[in-house]
Amino acid sequence: MTRSLQAVAYTRSSALESAPGGRRLGLETSRGATPTGFEEHPRFFAGLLTSPQVAAAGLLAVADVAAARYYQRQLRASLDPVVTGNGDRLRFESFSGCGGVYARLDVLTAGLDRGEVGHGTTNVDVNNPLREALSRIGTDDPLHLRVGPDEMAVTTLDGPVVEKKVPLPDRWLRGFAEAQVIAAGFDLRAELPAAEAVRFLRSLPRGSARGAARGAQWVVPTGHGLRATTRPVPGAVCLPGPERLIALQRVLRHATALRVYGPPVAGEAAAAGAWEVVLPGMRLTLTLSPDAARGFSGEGGVLDALATDEAAEDAELIAVLLAWEPCIDVGELATASGLPAERVRAALVRLGTSGRVGYDTAEAAYFHRELPYDAGRVERHNPRLRAARALVAAGAVALDGALGTVTADDGRVHRVRDESGTLSCSCLWWAKYRGGRGPCKHALAVRMVRRGAQVRHEQVLVDGGDAR
Repeated sequence: MTRSLQAVAYTRSSALESAPGGRRLGLETSRGATPTGFEEHPRFFAGLLTSPQVAAAGLLAVADVAAARYYQRQLRASLDPVVTGNGDRLRFESFSGCGGVYARLDVLTAGLDRGEVGHGTTNVDVNNPLREALSRIGTDDPLHLRVGPDEMAVTTLDGPVVEKKVPLPDRWLRGFAEAQVIAAGFDLRAELPAAEAVRFLRSLPRGSARGAARGAQWVVPTGHGLRATTRPVPGAVCLPGPERLIALQRVLRHATALRVYGPPVAGEAAAAGAWEVVLPGMRLTLTLSPDAARGFSGEGGVLDALATDEAAEDAELIAVLLAWEPCIDVGELATASGLPAERVRAALVRLGTSGRVGYDTAEAAYFHRELPYDAGRVERHNPRLRAARALVAAGAVALDGALGTVTADDGRVHRVRDESGTLSCSCLWWAKYRGGRGPCKHALAVRMVRRGAQVRHEQVLVDGGDAR
């Protein structure tokens, strides 16, 4: 697994301080992207929180996930959350060190008071003393939130005084991309009122995630609640590694509802799902990978979009039109770009691989953000994509109607078939996952060659030549 060290620098440590008329929560920012370009320490908000206790609990839940490994717990993880200002809301995001849990706290307009939200994305410092201070907030006394340096520091910055160096695995970055692609295929499956939500979540186990390896667990909506089921019946939602929802315990006392999202049931295979706690003026969402021992990085949902030059060109065009929208309207982008809606969606998937868009299940819409990491390497370091391109470059792919053959380095011939738009393969990868973790390298290679042949055919027609 490729890893690097990411240096994250702040002017000072984030802190919760007493002040006349209430308290002040100062969240310090690192270098980040804004509409005017990169800034060393952008400022996204300064104003009051309408529900201080709720906001503190939500921030702690996001920080819990950032510091956690739900698989191989003996390894340490410590990644500062990411904050995005979308003009009307603040989003705090994190990913677990094991790559299997994605967390996001959306502080909506109703959760903010007397302050203007800026636009941009960066890291935010959440240190241990701050965590302890947030956990002691016991009343809803006025709380002023500042995201970014204070007004005086904006004009007197002499350089960072706090610097952290954290390991940044490629699989963690790929997980951000895969999580939003997978979530885009979710639908709302259940909504529980507050009392039932608390009862259900408190009934979940809190122990080691080792038990998750024994097989997928499922729940099915019934009345106002959820009940366990031994098999994935229609309407059921997979709950893989229920211990991984423990961060939601932070906010249960403030919950007004619980919403559960997931894909349609397809066979017996485990599936990812999103669990959203509705809070006063806020939403806290945890998205779980299909297994505690299985991170999002290997799901392969982005590979088809990465495999086409067309998507790369479309992504460059769509990127110019993004402006930190809280909800990206595919139809408006299609009109503005002149591209069909399907190509816009493929371009958004491509942009997701560099952290430039996320997906909000509550609003069934993409949102714009820019991860403050060198996420462009995700595509370059995707092993299946690299292997597929190597096969194409070696001339190992031959097309024959709905059938493609790929000759591997060891001389084995793999047959790829088009089954109603899905490419199946005779290789072991397909036999094991049946497309459940994206296409294999052979199917990707065939798709690349087929796309290239189609483009050449169309170009001949446009040039007025004979396409035969």
